[in-house]
Amino acid sequence: MAMKEADGQALKPGMFAGLRVVESADELGEYCGLLLMGLGAEVIKIEPLEGSPTRRFGPFLDDKPDPEASLHFWAYNRGKKSVVAPNAEAVLSLIAGADVLLVSDGGRLLSTFGIALAELNSRFPRLVTAQITPFGDTGPWKDFKGSDLVHLALGGIMMNCGYDAAPDGYDLPPIAPQLWHAYHIAGEQLAIGIAAALLHRLRNGEGQDVSVAVHEAVSKNTELDLMSWVMRRAPLFRQTARHAVEKPNRTPNVSYTKDGRWVMSWGVSAKDKLQLVPFLDSYGMAADLKPPAEGADLTARSIPGSTDSDEASNHTLDVIQRFVRSYRYADVPWREAQTAGLLWAPVRKPHENAIDEHWLSRQAFTDIEHPELGRSFRYPTSKWLSTATSWQPGTRAPHIGEHTQAVLAASSASRHEETPIFAQVRSDSAPAQTLSPHGKPFPLQGVRIFDFSWFLASAGGTRFLASLGAESLKVEWKANPDTRLAAMAPIGGRAAREAATAPLPGVTDSDMGGQFNNKNTGKRGLSLNIRHPKGLAIAKDLIRVSDVVAEGFSPGVLERLGLGYEVLKAIRPDIIYIQQSGMGSIGKYGRFRTVGPVAASFAGTTDMSGLPEPAMPAGWGYSYLDWAGAHGFALAILGALYHRERTGEGQWIDSSQCEAGIFQTAVPVLDWSANERAWQRIGNRSPYKPAAPHGAYRCLGEDRWIAISCFDEFEWQAFTTVSGLQSLREDPRFRTLADRLHHQDALDAAVTEWTRTVTAEDAMQRLQRAGVAAGPCQTAQDRCDHDPQLAALNWMTEVTGTKIGRWPVPEFPVKLAATPSHAGGPIGRGAPCYGEDNAMILSTMLGYSEAEIAALIEEGVL
Repeated sequence: MAMKEADGQALKPGMFAGLRVVESADELGEYCGLLLMGLGAEVIKIEPLEGSPTRRFGPFLDDKPDPEASLHFWAYNRGKKSVVAPNAEAVLSLIAGADVLLVSDGGRLLSTFGIALAELNSRFPRLVTAQITPFGDTGPWKDFKGSDLVHLALGGIMMNCGYDAAPDGYDLPPIAPQLWHAYHIAGEQLAIGIAAALLHRLRNGEGQDVSVAVHEAVSKNTELDLMSWVMRRAPLFRQTARHAVEKPNRTPNVSYTKDGRWVMSWGVSAKDKLQLVPFLDSYGMAADLKPPAEGADLTARSIPGSTDSDEASNHTLDVIQRFVRSYRYADVPWREAQTAGLLWAPVRKPHENAIDEHWLSRQAFTDIEHPELGRSFRYPTSKWLSTATSWQPGTRAPHIGEHTQAVLAASSASRHEETPIFAQVRSDSAPAQTLSPHGKPFPLQGVRIFDFSWFLASAGGTRFLASLGAESLKVEWKANPDTRLAAMAPIGGRAAREAATAPLPGVTDSDMGGQFNNKNTGKRGLSLNIRHPKGLAIAKDLIRVSDVVAEGFSPGVLERLGLGYEVLKAIRPDIIYIQQSGMGSIGKYGRFRTVGPVAASFAGTTDMSGLPEPAMPAGWGYSYLDWAGAHGFALAILGALYHRERTGEGQWIDSSQCEAGIFQTAVPVLDWSANERAWQRIGNRSPYKPAAPHGAYRCLGEDRWIAISCFDEFEWQAFTTVSGLQSLREDPRFRTLADRLHHQDALDAAVTEWTRTVTAEDAMQRLQRAGVAAGPCQTAQDRCDHDPQLAALNWMTEVTGTKIGRWPVPEFPVKLAATPSHAGGPIGRGAPCYGEDNAMILSTMLGYSEAEIAALIEEGVL
């Protein structure tokens, strides 16, 4: 059946219906537990008698601190059950009946019952133990303290985000994306690892330990800077509300309205100008802009932020800003601009999506009842729509110990064993088991993806799955290829890079792009013209022997090409079809065009980061919603595979980048719903978990900064001792945490007087040894060349591409003990050259002869 409008649909089961998760988690892990609950698992949260420490994070209902009124706790724990266990026997009984044990407090709560986390896998062989740790359990930093801010600094994200430099250099610190950004990244990735481990267990009954270090997860999440450094030794520089780039410009892509709001207007290529000039001219405001000259390349497509800006482009943005400045925010014709083919969007505040009929019709939000208050509050509750399953909104967050009696009374023995009752072998027969270079099986052995993905938001998702063992057939056609030209291999290759002391020029060969290599490593390459009848027939034959069809086109493109869901189901009834777009295909915005920065503006995340108003938003200097989209894309596929293994049912999944971002704005949306308060930017200060000092402070060196977080009196005392600022303890402005929070400007100035005299690296070592969370705002160079912890975690994997050669790419950051990932995937290779595997795919999978393949090339099919 076709996907129906979401509004009014009955709730379907979750992808993980029937699974039980036991959670012992603080702010590091609660988001991962929320994802599992939303996918249908029963999540039982073990709490101490006084409740989880996150119950003491603000904001609070009516601004009255109360462990039962924390909007933070509500947001991250809706749908969960709270148990205050009386003894070790009760805890072990819960674990014995669980499929997944999720731990993010280092096992501290379990240890109070005398339970050793490391012994649980051997005691319960089917159990998946999933851990989030700040820095991992090995390496020189394994015992260091982290915080959301410190992880964003050390992971490189902050050095990509912030404001334009002054003419003489950066006068403001890097700005951290908000809110709980590091823990969202790690939680998304751990959920993917858990899902892969559950699929492996379905097939052979084996549980395993699954773990992720927040530092490693965040360090791989910066998009452009990492591969620019790896390939060409090119550093990037942060800019206001747009991508960090190698050669900064001075004109933001966000434009100011006359009433003090902002609008995103992305894209000034020749193709954009073809639509832009007539659009502005229809309002009499095209100024001196001219359409692109005859013969201009109107097909060029680049990764946002990967191309240099010139004065002509800056001037075009200036003209756009004049146009937007002539309107009030509510009246800017961004919808008309979208209709004209332009990448424009309002820079929304998070709560504004909660009253938009598009997102309400897609069930992206749910009003959840709080019966004891006689009220309901609006929560973001869904990341995609699908035909067979639904995101579960759940009930309001539990009171402390609310479910203790009922949960402990239920015997773990009453739970049935999960069984892959519908596990099937494809008609081409399952291949022999492939071991990874680690000498262990892949968790996704035998899964095949017919992969139309492109850009990061979808291609990144299937890249994760390839590293977990899925066979991905990357489909392109020369008339509309994926974005290959970014972070190019250097002229002179690896040898030139290893000898380089300055940025190197890159090649222009589209088969040698470092960004493409990173997003598509481990995949096979198929160049197939599905507009040709023979090409369409080949696609259908390959889909017949595939498990998943994945695509990242604009909504409706694949259907118009003859491969809509009804066709796919006719080919293979249990096919999983997933599409990723900016706004989702269902709803009034389904045809709107986005790239990562446009989606972030619409989702409300761009406006969240920056100095307090009236300063402009700093936004995010990388396309995080491409990453969030990729995480969701991979998780949706894994969840759908798990559902199919147990029910035999395939499905169509309609996913969007915006919903991936909206899902992470629960706290500000709840604050608006409960307290009628719109989000206000806070710079680098701790939003709701009280901390001071908490910020990024200038150190010795050019544009060098250190992030410091002090949450309690012990850390404050330790900080003042290390810094030699003991006199601050007696200053009445700083005697208590409440005092320090009230005088943060003065405190930041005092802290900076010390940090200016030390290197960020020295300050980190001294503070961490004293028990204070601190870390430099690291660049890609710092992470690649100097970070001993990432090296100890083996965060990069060398893969060899046929033309690009051998280069390191980030490994999937989640460690699976029994079924580890490998970036080269089941084929042990880098990203494919264009059409590299045509002959192999057609001959081995469909039985074509060399002569038949040559004829297809001659006919323009391949």
